[in-house]
Amino acid sequence: MSQFVKFENLEEELVDLTDVLKNSLQSEVLSIKKIVKSCDKFKHISKKIHDLDNAEYVIFSKYMNKKFHDSEAFIFVDATGKNVCSVSGRDMDLYDMIMDCENLVEKKEQY
Repeated sequence: MSQFVKFENLEEELVDLTDVLKNSLQSEVLSIKKIVKSCDKFKHISKKIHDLDNAEYVIFSKYMNKKFHDSEAFIFVDATGKNVCSVSGRDMDLYDMIMDCENLVEKKEQY
């Protein structure tokens, strides 16, 4: 049986990402976005949350209902996929602070 693969180059780009996160991203249970560090919102939040400056990406549930946002966990990873920190949806939201990952190549065809 073949396995669904969303990103062709995920393992090459994020070599330190845990297998659980890799599998969850590849099967589209979780989403990954690039952090926009130049935005004022990120600059403000990174002063309050230790180690957030080291993060390059954020991983989160793409299916989380907005009313349960406070229960969501955002996993921040560095450029190699190493876990930097986790932040609760109670403490922040990601709006206007993230963008698509231009370095990750989505696989065109699935069998």
